[in-house]
Amino acid sequence: MPCYLSKLSRKNSWKFVVSSLLLTSFITACSAEKEPVAKTTDSNEGQPSQIQQAKAEKFSAQQKIVGGIAGDVVGVSAVTAPAGKPVVYQVFTRLFGNKNTTNKPWGTMSENGVGKFSDFTDTALQGIKELGVSHIWYTGVPHHALIGDYSEFGISHDDPDVVKGRAGSPYAVKDYYSVNPDLADNPAQRVAEFEALIARTHQQGMKVIIDIVPNHIARDYQSLGKPKGVHDFGANDDLTVEFSADNDFYYVVGQNFKVPKPEQSQSAASYVPLNGEKHPLADGLFSESPAKWTGNGSRAAQPNINDWYETVKVNYGVRPDGSYAFDRLPEAYRFKSYQAHNEFWRNKKVPSAWIKFRDITQFWLDKGVDGFRYDMAEMVPVEFWSYLNSSIKMTNKDAFILAEVYNPKQYRNYIQLGKMDYLYDKVDFYDRLKDIMQGHGNTGDLANIQQRYSDIESHLMHFLENHDEQRIASEGFAGNAEKAKPAMVVSALISRSPTMIYFAQELGEDGSEETGFGDPSRTTIFDYAGVPSHQRWMNGGKFDGATLSDDERDLRDFYQRLLTISAENSATNGQYVSLHDDNRKALSAYNHQQFAFARWQGEEKLIVVSNFDSEQRYQYSLQIPKTLVKTWQLPAGQYHLNDLLYGKNSSLTVNSDHTASIELDIAPLGSYVFQLAVTK
Repeated sequence: MPCYLSKLSRKNSWKFVVSSLLLTSFITACSAEKEPVAKTTDSNEGQPSQIQQAKAEKFSAQQKIVGGIAGDVVGVSAVTAPAGKPVVYQVFTRLFGNKNTTNKPWGTMSENGVGKFSDFTDTALQGIKELGVSHIWYTGVPHHALIGDYSEFGISHDDPDVVKGRAGSPYAVKDYYSVNPDLADNPAQRVAEFEALIARTHQQGMKVIIDIVPNHIARDYQSLGKPKGVHDFGANDDLTVEFSADNDFYYVVGQNFKVPKPEQSQSAASYVPLNGEKHPLADGLFSESPAKWTGNGSRAAQPNINDWYETVKVNYGVRPDGSYAFDRLPEAYRFKSYQAHNEFWRNKKVPSAWIKFRDITQFWLDKGVDGFRYDMAEMVPVEFWSYLNSSIKMTNKDAFILAEVYNPKQYRNYIQLGKMDYLYDKVDFYDRLKDIMQGHGNTGDLANIQQRYSDIESHLMHFLENHDEQRIASEGFAGNAEKAKPAMVVSALISRSPTMIYFAQELGEDGSEETGFGDPSRTTIFDYAGVPSHQRWMNGGKFDGATLSDDERDLRDFYQRLLTISAENSATNGQYVSLHDDNRKALSAYNHQQFAFARWQGEEKLIVVSNFDSEQRYQYSLQIPKTLVKTWQLPAGQYHLNDLLYGKNSSLTVNSDHTASIELDIAPLGSYVFQLAVTK
């Protein structure tokens, strides 16, 4: 969500999230909190689409065919699935293949360049696959509002007064049945070019995730690519009422939309579209009558410049007073299957927007997309997610479903009732890791968090970077990409959840370029730009890393080693126990900057130790609790330990009283991932 904020408010993104949630009380509605206020009449509107079963059969057949073509790497997961966990590589599609190094602030596409679908060559995809990646999240694929002329292809011009940046926010989608024309070599064939990228990705043994943003859409939504019989959002709305369950939007009846006042900006300099550059549509006006509610829930006809003014909020049947105009999902469905959820909605009347987004996801599943990442999912009621996700799973039971949720109190509701596969683990895990990396946190918090969410830990996806967050190497975060090493080891190996990295994270990208809308420290998502470290790895399209610095090359090697362990070692899908508290009590040298834990499954046993101190080397005898020695059934003796990261061997001493220890010498920012030999 912070991707929508103005310059200053992006620096305080979490505060803005909280204030947005407070301003719109209905956005965190969930079935566990209230009894139904009102129920609508049953109808067949909530049924799966009539061709859904046929699509499911077609999808299954497609997967078998692709698997055969690509050496059985897709659609035969029972045969080829790695023993470890999913690894997600988020890539900002527009930036990935851009070789232009100009980086002029507010520069045009012709000045600064742009990446294309075709830049994801087989060689490029192999380079991503080498990192242990199982899924690529292609960010910014759906056609969103942007400043460019594609009128020869029938695409209307977007108004700079309601577009952020020049290239536009990928979360202000203009046409869900098409893709961003910037990304195509031939915009007339843009969907076909994306379909070809899907096929190439599958052939390299990886799966495809794209964004879906149900909470809001672009202010000027117009779909050229919609199938016959599909209506645009709002096409059949009653404009005389603020709310109707049959409307797709909320309306400020009797008032026209007004563009925000630039002087409302919280940044040092008032924001103006395109930085003041002349443009025929940049006139401070945008026609919308009556005005619609803004994406973050603002009900003003003239939203604030710090609101998500380029978007409008979608109506999911939550009345302005926070009550519900749809059937509530009973608590008894918390642990029921997606099939049971799908059956629950079969004969229910549901709001129009629910059906539209169901059809959109089915459209992309039919194109071969393997999963979706949902933007600001907690701003949409849990019942909708039950409806949508059960529909998706009925078509592809293995679809990868990831949601952006920032309220820990709602985690279980969105996982268990909303049928999400995975949620962001920003609050609490990412936030605590960031504190520790910045030198003012305590590693003991990590063990506490892991215990707090032990029942859902496999659903909480770990990351240290994404498009919303600061780059690790930026001055606002850690100022040094090396400081990510112990944090990444812990993040990637502590739980059964997937791990995600953001493109160029593995190279230490610092996001320091001033590119236009938004501040440096985050790689731009609003403007045309090149990403310097990534361009060095890309090396003019060879994707061989020949122009990387030694430090960048070493860092990529570290990520490749670590993520391969996460993806391939079966222990990462097994049991976990913290070694932290025992060692804090027993050892003075093991302080709040050390962290250790064990993972195991079957014969595969790992002991992981990380040192977050960037200056000091530590020597101590790591204690292994008696309970773990007994669980692992280790008789007294010496056991060989092989460090899977860099191959430094050690040994585990087990005594006759079941006490055990490992003599350690751990470097600043160092980590060990010890694999226990099955024999002494």
